[in-house]
Amino acid sequence: MSSSYKRSTRVGALIQHEVSNILRDIRDLNAGLVTVMGVKLTDDLLSCRIFYSVFGNEEDKKKAADILKDNTKAVRHRLAVNLNLRRTPEITFIYDDINESASRVFDILKKIEDEK
Repeated sequence: MSSSYKRSTRVGALIQHEVSNILRDIRDLNAGLVTVMGVKLTDDLLSCRIFYSVFGNEEDKKKAADILKDNTKAVRHRLAVNLNLRRTPEITFIYDDINESASRVFDILKKIEDEK
């Protein structure tokens, strides 16, 4: 990996990979339906926003959000054990609806094309 990338970007990619693995092990969380879309890490590496997506209905999304909220400390602890960082960042899980937005845009474009 080139050293021209910011450290926060490199550590963020590592955190994304590790959190994806950790989420597979959480009981009650259907990990096949939850995808880590990205990680936004502050430059000082003390705060981390993890963006995730859920494939399913509104009930699945709500359940996943509750499970992630309840397991945030456990995920952070496992992250600290798996990564060799001086300080493990505080984690916040944020639902990312970019796929739904893109799907709506494509549906609108298809409808416009069909009307022509």
